Amino acid sequence: MTIFGLWVINKAGGLVYQRNFGDGLPGLTSNEYLVLAGTLHGIHAITSRLSPTGSSSGAHVIEGESFKMTIFLTATGTKFVLLTTPVEPTAEAVLQKVYEVYADAVMKNPFHTPEMPIRSEAFDTRIAALIK
Repeated sequence: MTIFGLWVINKAGGLVYQRNFGDGLPGLTSNEYLVLAGTLHGIHAITSRLSPTGSSSGAHVIEGESFKMTIFLTATGTKFVLLTTPVEPTAEAVLQKVYEVYADAVMKNPFHTPEMPIRSEAFDTRIAALIK
């Protein structure tokens, strides 16, 4: 399993968590990650309106020649994005586990303000253990 990175994007399109795992992603600045997250948020909003059969929850997978972005949208509008190799079969299951860790380590933390950057050592530790 090759996972390159994990992003958490709030419902307004702001990047609240970003972490790279191993090599494979180009070195980007914090500002470039914020721009990418906002762009992905916009693409997701557009794709949710393009469904010819009615309502849609937007894009779930964006795939390129050397990467795959799997997007998990929560009921509150928070997006979890996993960047992997194109042949990664377990991305959806990993994102579900990431969401469970987020709910337990971040949302239950009385010192965390929703929609703000995630600054939780417990979350970082559990994500590192999950994605190794």
